[in-house]
Amino acid sequence: MTDQLTRRGFVAAAAALAGTASFGQTENSTEVEADISRSVTHNISSFRSLDWQPYFTDLTNGAILVDIQSRALHFWSQDQSVYKLYPTSVPLTDDLTRKGRTEITRKIVGPEWRPTPSMKERNPEWPDYIGPGPDNPLGTHAMYLSWTYYRIHGTHDTRKIGRRSSNGCIGLYNEHIAELFSLSNVGTQVLLI
Repeated sequence: MTDQLTRRGFVAAAAALAGTASFGQTENSTEVEADISRSVTHNISSFRSLDWQPYFTDLTNGAILVDIQSRALHFWSQDQSVYKLYPTSVPLTDDLTRKGRTEITRKIVGPEWRPTPSMKERNPEWPDYIGPGPDNPLGTHAMYLSWTYYRIHGTHDTRKIGRRSSNGCIGLYNEHIAELFSLSNVGTQVLLI
């Protein structure tokens, strides 16, 4: 028997490896949804550019649109010279999801985190406080919204992006929240749909 891998052997090994990789990915995933492969054949809507006009009357202070279903955040600058599209994490369940109009009320680099009363009730073992750093669930930057406890923030756990994984907030990769943070202002209008 030869030690060389034949083309047929290579294809069989690759197929077996692909099957195991997808199993391992789901096994330790933060995803709580059922298998969506049967209902969603292509998720291209998340990466589709949108016009701001159907959602906002103007771009005063810029505008952020968060589409919970496609798990995408769209940003338009006030002068329309900048348009950005980012993948996001979204709330775990519909009852944790708040939709409608709000705005950025505060921006913090190196945010502190405290669980909300309802989070603490559901998870009493969680700490009461986590300071800035790699263990902080808010990542490197946080933009507070006018709704109590709701934020657009980063995350150190990159597995969460593109999934239902938050307790109500909208999460972005740390490098994306840093960019959005620099583009947005206190007063930037936000719409969650």
